[in-house]
Amino acid sequence: MPPKRERKLARVRAGTAHAALVFDGDDCLGWCQFGAPDEVPRIKSRAAYEKGLTTAPDWRIACNFVGKGHRRQGVATAALAGALDLIADLGGGRVEGYPEDAGSVPAGFLFNGALSTYETLGFVRDRMIGKHRWVVAKVVEPNS
Repeated sequence: MPPKRERKLARVRAGTAHAALVFDGDDCLGWCQFGAPDEVPRIKSRAAYEKGLTTAPDWRIACNFVGKGHRRQGVATAALAGALDLIADLGGGRVEGYPEDAGSVPAGFLFNGALSTYETLGFVRDRMIGKHRWVVAKVVEPNS
């Protein structure tokens, strides 16, 4: 097993991997990975991110991916909404995402998702950290 896959498997077994998966029957169409900042520390455009950082988030959306052939069908929105529901179950808090403006980047490169998807679910733009990349944030209330 490749080292990256071994690390991911170890995180799953340790209970430190979080994701909302979107299925159609047995087929996984997409997912939204999230975690606390120490669980998902890597951010593209890190220097720009840290330069404008005032408050660390409780949670980060690390990846919002939709498989080819399933894009523009609401899968990314369903995955992100599912992640927010799971975050609410885990106590809620301030959630950050790092989407890109989809009008400027081909869909296959939107690993963190499209800005419009986040805004549809109530995220607010905080600041730009790249030519097309944003920091967006939302406070998620805990489920009782």
